[in-house]
Amino acid sequence: MQKLKIPRNHSGITKTLRLPENLVNDIQILADLKNISFNKAVIELLDFSLKNLDDNDEKLIEKKRKDFEKDL
Repeated sequence: MQKLKIPRNHSGITKTLRLPENLVNDIQILADLKNISFNKAVIELLDFSLKNLDDNDEKLIEKKRKDFEKDL
């Protein structure tokens, strides 16, 4: 008999966010429509936003990321 194995979606870090109620409501509606969790919807929206930044902001983030990695 095979054993049940539940895969992990991703490793994560817990952060507390304070979001406006209307934003939370809209994200929850989107999550419900797409049949995904609220958390997954937030991750997808943030990921999309970061991939579509203004070129100047993207360069600033890349520079900070390199500085951060250098300090590790």
